[in-house]
Amino acid sequence: MQEAIVITEQPVSVAVPVGYSFTLRCRAEGHNPLQYQWFCQHQLVCQQIPGATKPDLPITAQQTQLYTCRINDLYRNVVFSDWVKVEVHPCVARGTCQSEKFFATGKVALLVGNNRYQHHPNLMAPVKDVFELSCLLEKLGFQVVSLLDLNKAEMVTAVSRFLQLLEKGVYAIFYYAGHGYEHLGRNYMVPVDAPQPYTPENCISVQRILQKMQQQQTALNLVLLDTCRKWYNPECALSQVQPLAPWGNTVYGYATSEDAEAYELQDGEFSSGIFMKYLKKHILQDKKVTHMLEDVLEDIGRDPLVTGKQVMEIKHTLKEARSLTDPICPLGAAAEHWGRSREPVSEMVTFPCGARVELRFLWLFSNVMSIGAKLWQPPAHITDACLLLCQPSEVDDVAILRERCLDQVECLLTSLYKQEELDCVFPLCGLQNIQADVVLQLDLHYTLQSTSQRTCETLQTTLRKSLLGQFLSQRSHSQPHDQRTPVCSGSMCLQDAAALSTDPKGPAPLRTGPGHSLPSSKPSNTSSEPEENDESDLSDLCSALLRAGPGQDCP
Repeated sequence: MQEAIVITEQPVSVAVPVGYSFTLRCRAEGHNPLQYQWFCQHQLVCQQIPGATKPDLPITAQQTQLYTCRINDLYRNVVFSDWVKVEVHPCVARGTCQSEKFFATGKVALLVGNNRYQHHPNLMAPVKDVFELSCLLEKLGFQVVSLLDLNKAEMVTAVSRFLQLLEKGVYAIFYYAGHGYEHLGRNYMVPVDAPQPYTPENCISVQRILQKMQQQQTALNLVLLDTCRKWYNPECALSQVQPLAPWGNTVYGYATSEDAEAYELQDGEFSSGIFMKYLKKHILQDKKVTHMLEDVLEDIGRDPLVTGKQVMEIKHTLKEARSLTDPICPLGAAAEHWGRSREPVSEMVTFPCGARVELRFLWLFSNVMSIGAKLWQPPAHITDACLLLCQPSEVDDVAILRERCLDQVECLLTSLYKQEELDCVFPLCGLQNIQADVVLQLDLHYTLQSTSQRTCETLQTTLRKSLLGQFLSQRSHSQPHDQRTPVCSGSMCLQDAAALSTDPKGPAPLRTGPGHSLPSSKPSNTSSEPEENDESDLSDLCSALLRAGPGQDCP
């Protein structure tokens, strides 16, 4: 039965300086006119906010408090939003203290891991590295989109969408793991469809992306390249270059030094890059970004497995002591539609025989999801129940998506679900290629105790194309990603998912060139600078920006 009131936009927790003005937002849909009422809680006292009867709640921050919004109609249907926390920090005037606290107006990150190449050796580590980094960045308050195995057109689209979100004061991170190379200070990322041998026109220029990031007046640009920096085609000419603007906000973290390779550790089940092994150890530190990366560099330098083979390199012009742990002082809404909650969504379905099955939807990456199914205690009149999650034989798209899943994704799923005791798990990879709604089928095989007859019952569910491929689709991004779109078939109605051990033999080469009542008030978790490579094929990468207007500096 469809709910009478559905919240389509939840309020978001924020950390702001004292005296800062901002707005909490809540949106809902219903069959009848809706009424809003906001509540706040401070020191265990919860009270209604007088006059706060609109979807938007203007606030001038004075003290840390919790907030929630009640939505009801005239027929006594009521829902409450998530509780969110507005954390207020004292704001110290410049020059009054030796340690100045910085704020980000937003935090966004784009992570790309290319593993399965069409014309070059496949890699193993990017799957685990991108997954673990995305989890860590989410802990730091970043809105993260993580993507696997992109061709050149898809990489250009993903970067373009990423650049649209950047504005004044934003902290932006771009991370790439995969094949790559460098020549005369210019770095290139190799898409999965690059030919053999590849040339600059087949690849993506990192410097071009960085230049576009700087043009948005971001407060911090962090580019992390977990790729080799060797040059494998010296006969290919380079295009004209320009220096990057001296904004003093850029940090480059290279997994390895110039004209050197980056390595990964393989243990049979999981692989991780040497760079990521130590980055994840330090990235949550509350210190200047460059100091954090120096800790990573020192750890890599002490690793005997890569002594003389791989040394991290840092280049930057960061003039302020900005840290990835800095709180967010929101000034724009652009980043609200970027990224996706990693929390799984569950839905219970019931077969005609009475057996109940829980479906669990989990986004591993922004273009990789898994559907798990768990059979709960079956009715007494059936025995030997067996549950299968599969695709109907007439559906080809899912087969293609299923075949694209790497062994590393399968291993990751196994590790995530090892304590879930699921009966079956079905991964879908490469969702940016989806061309139609995906139909999945649940088959329940069981024996009737009364007749000892073996029986099979079937239910189907449809996953909407717009839900699966939204990050790299060509449609407008005006609709927030967190609006849950029902996907129904028959009696089933599902909603959008809210979403190293060291080899003793030593590391293997990685990412080389070719050849290598009020609800509970728990808050919701929501030196020298590289040169620019003016690649003609990316000259209008972001020619039409849809970003919001520039914000203002935090006090």
